[in-house]
Amino acid sequence: MKLLKLRNTGLILAVLLAFTSVCNAQQGEAIVNQDNEITRLLELKKDINSDENSSSRYKIQIYSGRRASAEKADSDFRHSNGQWSSKVVYETPNYKTWVGSFRSRLEADRALLRVKRKFPNAFIFKPKKKKDN
Repeated sequence: MKLLKLRNTGLILAVLLAFTSVCNAQQGEAIVNQDNEITRLLELKKDINSDENSSSRYKIQIYSGRRASAEKADSDFRHSNGQWSSKVVYETPNYKTWVGSFRSRLEADRALLRVKRKFPNAFIFKPKKKKDN
């Protein structure tokens, strides 16, 4: 009886292996019909978003002072809030920690309310335009 069960199980496995080697996944084609304006708008959006360092954008400053403290403020911000980017910038004679790049004052004001919970001395500013020499 056990020999019969083993034989049937072996036969079933052999048949299954034969079928799986013959079976292929379905292959198909998808045709996407979209307006050409969508591609143009996506490119425009990429250009706008790549302009993060524009002087027309608002930023939030959370620290100004020594380099070690500026880097610590940057690290603290990154660990407490991943929504906005932060960076340490040197402006004579201090290192400054800047947060975000906001298109409108309203957007920056909303972010400032959240940032001030951990960094009460934070404020909004617009970077000065750099002069070309």
